[in-house]
Amino acid sequence: MLPCPDVIRNAHGRPNGRPRTGAEALALCWLLSSSRGPRQRSVTVIGIRRLRVRHETVYRYARPVSFGEHRMMFRPRDSHDLRLLEATMATTPRPSNIRWLHDVFGNSVAIASFDRPASELRFESRILLDHFESEEPDYPIAEHARFYPVSYDRSEIPDLSRLSERGYPDPTHAVDTWAKSFLAAGRTETWELLTALTKAIQRDFRYETRTAEGVQNPADTLQSRSGTCRDFALLMIEAVRSLGFAARFVSGYLYSPGHATTGGVDGSTHAWVQVYLPGAGWTEFDPTNGIVGNRDLIRVAVARDPAQAAPLSGSYIGRPEDFLGISVAVAVTLL
Repeated sequence: MLPCPDVIRNAHGRPNGRPRTGAEALALCWLLSSSRGPRQRSVTVIGIRRLRVRHETVYRYARPVSFGEHRMMFRPRDSHDLRLLEATMATTPRPSNIRWLHDVFGNSVAIASFDRPASELRFESRILLDHFESEEPDYPIAEHARFYPVSYDRSEIPDLSRLSERGYPDPTHAVDTWAKSFLAAGRTETWELLTALTKAIQRDFRYETRTAEGVQNPADTLQSRSGTCRDFALLMIEAVRSLGFAARFVSGYLYSPGHATTGGVDGSTHAWVQVYLPGAGWTEFDPTNGIVGNRDLIRVAVARDPAQAAPLSGSYIGRPEDFLGISVAVAVTLL
């Protein structure tokens, strides 16, 4: 398991020694009280981190080219575990127009249009946020969902059905077979099942950086036992969907300085999984780093499929050889 920085492990749970504000105390109280449920399990709340995230992406071209619309997903949504304090975005050249919308999943999306060519296109996002974290939480899963198989409430099924469907071919049922190998001979606890899947990917698979867009087929990831954080997230999504769970893809950032984490500290965004659990709701699992719960994970966007949660996408008008490359730099700083 990946340890948390000692700076937030003081006796009062205050980040970096900063006194807790009334709002922080109220939010922490809410987190503690919300841990009560049918199983009377507890959630270990680490504290509140104030984080600044800088995310810069630069596209370079051999000559000035024209640009199509670019779609940006840099702005997190406020929630009980994340409070967005500031968000700024700078683009060079300056867009002729920027419009904002909420997509089908409720993500905040900015779409930029450009009216003049350039040989370099630069996007810089800066956000300041408070992150309320829990370490290895044992969520209060509803009594009827404590053991596999899990059934969802009739009122939730219409909204969860598409998120429970497989989306990638598995002709030899390799992903199915692998997922079922985590089921015990007798009854299997839901929480233990999902935790075992998460830890197995982190333990048995090799992380490999890949600059190409998109994801591998989950069956290929399983066969090669290697991939990026996107590939590992998609493999786990397809595995738990094969077991009847609703799951979705999450994109965002990983904060974990000085520790042996992969996927989010090498100048890239990060990707992980949310599984819907009765009584606990959408719960985070990071198979790349073996993290269970929201510790170190800064959620920005959620989607049914990875293609729907790309932090940045767009097009240019020019020859293929005009494109020289892309550079991405991400820095997450504790304040």
